[in-house]
Amino acid sequence: MQPRRSAQWYAGDVRNSYIHRAWMRRGLPAGAFDGRPHIAIANTASDLTPCNAHLNEVARSVSDGIFSAGGIPLNLPVVSIGETQVRPTAMLWRNMAAMAIEEMLRANPIDGVVLLGGCDKTIPALLMGAASVGLPAVVVPGGPMLTGTFRGVPLGCGTGVWQLSEEVRAGTLSAAEFTRSESSMIRSKGHCNTMGTASTMGLLAEVLGMTLPGVAGTPAPDSRLLEAAHATGELIVDMIERDLRPGAVMTRGSFLNAIVALAALGGSTNAVVHLLAIAGRLGVELSQDDFDRVGSHVPLLVDLLPAGRFLMDDLYRAGGLHAVLAEIRDLLDPAALTVTGRPLVDYLEDVPVYDREVIRARERPLQPEAGIAVLYGNLAPGGAVIKPAAATPELLQHRGPAVVFDSIEDVNARLDDPDLNVTADSVLILRGCGPKGYPGMPEVSNMPLPAKLLAEGVRDMVRISDGRMSGTAYGTVVLHVAPEAAACGPLAKVRTGDMIVLDVANRRIDVDVPDDEFAAREPAPEVVNAFARPQRGWERLYIDTVGQANTGADLDFLLGSSGDQVSRESH
Repeated sequence: MQPRRSAQWYAGDVRNSYIHRAWMRRGLPAGAFDGRPHIAIANTASDLTPCNAHLNEVARSVSDGIFSAGGIPLNLPVVSIGETQVRPTAMLWRNMAAMAIEEMLRANPIDGVVLLGGCDKTIPALLMGAASVGLPAVVVPGGPMLTGTFRGVPLGCGTGVWQLSEEVRAGTLSAAEFTRSESSMIRSKGHCNTMGTASTMGLLAEVLGMTLPGVAGTPAPDSRLLEAAHATGELIVDMIERDLRPGAVMTRGSFLNAIVALAALGGSTNAVVHLLAIAGRLGVELSQDDFDRVGSHVPLLVDLLPAGRFLMDDLYRAGGLHAVLAEIRDLLDPAALTVTGRPLVDYLEDVPVYDREVIRARERPLQPEAGIAVLYGNLAPGGAVIKPAAATPELLQHRGPAVVFDSIEDVNARLDDPDLNVTADSVLILRGCGPKGYPGMPEVSNMPLPAKLLAEGVRDMVRISDGRMSGTAYGTVVLHVAPEAAACGPLAKVRTGDMIVLDVANRRIDVDVPDDEFAAREPAPEVVNAFARPQRGWERLYIDTVGQANTGADLDFLLGSSGDQVSRESH
């Protein structure tokens, strides 16, 4: 057997080996340094990441599984990003968390790692970091919360916020009732129970092959999550014995499978930037156009909010992820592996569906074509994305005058002004919200509708932004416009009153202004003045090195893998 990586720290009788062993002997068994694998549990539990607060309990089950299989479990708290808590936006810290995780995995005497995540950015960051290092790794998704009810009906976490807050602004729900809904929405431990980014990335981690098959989507309070966590602890010991590493699991075929699954699930548009970033760490060839080419004609099979009616614990009881994938098995790469060493498709034989309202048959889909559409045009030379499954069909082909906002603060100041010149046909444009401009590409693209239009009964409008939107959100929203305004993108030149043409069927997003006139325009001073200009710290490093959304918004010096070896030994 090849020597353990951890033996580079512990083996031998020299002074450094003595130091490494002595400081770790606090309760470890006598044979801990005699060839047993040392396994980190990269744990994103944090009281300030509410969706991940239960992961300490999950970590204990993982630890028990590792120990029972002959490994040495080691809790490794890593950077945790609370989507609902951190300012200015959690996406600003995804790359930092991935970099910190990468460095800690490489720096420490470990032979493999179990990755515990739940909230939106934590699973992507964990996978990016683990992919860069390349040690055997497996994910345990923290799982969604249980369904709460308000006024007698199920309440989707996240989606309900957007719906109810608009009702308050429309005058159909009191502020007191809105506040009362808070505890109804967050009924239990776990992440959002809609098909938001957290649910999407947990499920796609399994489609990528990086979880114990069958675990993704297990509700956080369900005891079967702890059972799966224990089994995952046992599995990582076996993976180390087989030297099964992320690069052998997450191949191009795995990523194309994830794109197919993203469409069938009605998953979050945020998966585009996350999958591109993970692939970039592995050196896997993947482009934004693959999402349209591979996924746009895949039917939507899962009737879940925000595109449908049900919630994540309904999906689990109806048969779960494997039941969905079984319907589209012929669209999946049969060679793509899982962490068990077996192909993903091996787990899709004779999978029952217990509720055909939640998981539709392929011949009776919720929508016949529901994947991400990638748009190009003079407003988005580098592309933009839209999620037709969450949009109003009548607005997918639209022409209307722009109403331009130069920042989130500008939206807050002017949106509800009774004198704002806006109609239901207007196209709301929010710029300066890309990776560099904000910074961090916040989830603000599904901007609220003007109060006076809400009062008239309007509930959707075409909106365009260089930012993102929450996976729990909905509406006819064009996102991730590239290049962003802060990277000299054409969005910075649009003026209120310009005619905007959206044509999703033909994959176009344009401003109807003569080419020479548009080219001659200077960026609006108001938007330039609103761009972020940090002078120090992480924000400065981020703005100086971050890529655009169409490549995954990773830092340019973090692309590619780095390996598991440290450059120098300790002394």
